[in-house]
Amino acid sequence: MDLRGDFLVIGSGIAGLRAALRLAEAGDVIVLTKGDPEESNTGYAQGGIAAALGGDDSPSLHAQDTMKAGDGLCDPDAVDVLVREGPRYVRELLAWGARFDREADGSPALAREAAHSVRRVLHARDATGREIGRLLWSKVSSNRRIRVLQDASATDLVVDGGKCIGARYVGNDRDIGTVTVARTLIATGGAGQVFRETTNPSIATGDGIAMAADAGVRVADVEFIQFHPTVMSVPGQPRFLLSEALRGEGARLINEAAERFMPRYEAAGDLASRDLVSRAIVREMERTHAPVYLSLAHMDPTFVHERFPTIAQACASAGLDLASDRIPVSPAAHYIMGGVETDLDGRTSLEGLFAAGEAACTGVHGANRLASNSLLEGLVFGARAADAMIQPLCCAKLRQEDVFTSSVDTARRSSAVDLPSTDDVRALMWRSCGLLREGADMETAIARLARWHALVRAESERRVGEREFRRLHSITTVGLLIARAALRREESRGGHFRSDFPDRDDIKWQKHVSDVRC
Repeated sequence: MDLRGDFLVIGSGIAGLRAALRLAEAGDVIVLTKGDPEESNTGYAQGGIAAALGGDDSPSLHAQDTMKAGDGLCDPDAVDVLVREGPRYVRELLAWGARFDREADGSPALAREAAHSVRRVLHARDATGREIGRLLWSKVSSNRRIRVLQDASATDLVVDGGKCIGARYVGNDRDIGTVTVARTLIATGGAGQVFRETTNPSIATGDGIAMAADAGVRVADVEFIQFHPTVMSVPGQPRFLLSEALRGEGARLINEAAERFMPRYEAAGDLASRDLVSRAIVREMERTHAPVYLSLAHMDPTFVHERFPTIAQACASAGLDLASDRIPVSPAAHYIMGGVETDLDGRTSLEGLFAAGEAACTGVHGANRLASNSLLEGLVFGARAADAMIQPLCCAKLRQEDVFTSSVDTARRSSAVDLPSTDDVRALMWRSCGLLREGADMETAIARLARWHALVRAESERRVGEREFRRLHSITTVGLLIARAALRREESRGGHFRSDFPDRDDIKWQKHVSDVRC
């Protein structure tokens, strides 16, 4: 079914829904979402949303914490926008009826998470993303100018005369349609499913990044993957995120001997930034040849169960009591700092195309995202992108740094092809481009990924109606982008660690790197 409107939003997380609400003030909006809106990464965000609302806090202090976590690569202008405009949009949520936890006097209860210098994280128990998604979805679903197509997967952008005029999509009945609009927003969320071990839901396959790359749109900083340090690791059970808010409230990382090991590696201990805690966990497991655990046994069990009911239930499903048992943990892919490169108003290198949220790269997170800045980013930059989409088109103000062009063999093969499975690609990415990376391994992986990518591209038109094939296409495309970027950056910084280049190199690499696929 072909559709026409004024604006197209691809994705239904916090960035896409906030943008849709603003866009509906100026025209008719079509939202494509390939699943239930609750299945976005927004719905899985447990910890909270950071904003400088406390009496001991300020935007400048929030900016300092963000810049420090970003390991020397945050874009100062993007950070300024985030922390300065963030409180306004969080107060907007409160005014709309967001059910955040409150203090006895009715003010928002503020929690502390790792690498934050003060308590500034608003939360709704341990399901903050779900609450924000509920609120935004209730407003979107009642807006007559917004049409939502569920089970509709965007497959590729439609470009005419050097301008994006919409996208093709596949419905749940495998029918292929085109949405034609004046402005298109990519808000498809993250790409954690590129890796075998991840906290992300199954839909987080980097579709928006893949579509943009296929259209020759610039992507940037995709080598920077945040691996969350505390993910439940029980044999036979699904990986489940154990929010950083647990450690913010006093949970401790311990080894097999019940020793607190983090001070051995980092002065900030359990509240060091995620990249540092993740690597410390791996080092401790290698040192002891045993698992590491998260323990809340020293805390009030009533508080633990009331504050973290969702996490407690997940632990109970694995036969563990969050309040008394040691919970085995290990890192897993959680968040991509890079994505479709944009300016501060969501404009990309392709006229008519915008991006916001985790699928975008403004440079705000640098090499490592500060905890609970992701929901804030979706709110702030989703709204800013919508404001820009309503205005006359103009050129994006992108960073003038290194831009590489990658050429891929996309020749169509006449004989049958031996495509990889998504599990093949995800396992390769976890082994070669996971928490610890090394040049020779990545070169081997890139050669394999490039072959697989050429095979997938050759089959794309014929098999676009197949859900699992579309998943394979996105994972292979984004995996190749990540691997090439990780090999190119010969240093270690934030979420990117090279065992063959273990030091940070500000002389050569304190810069953002874009990639353009042709």
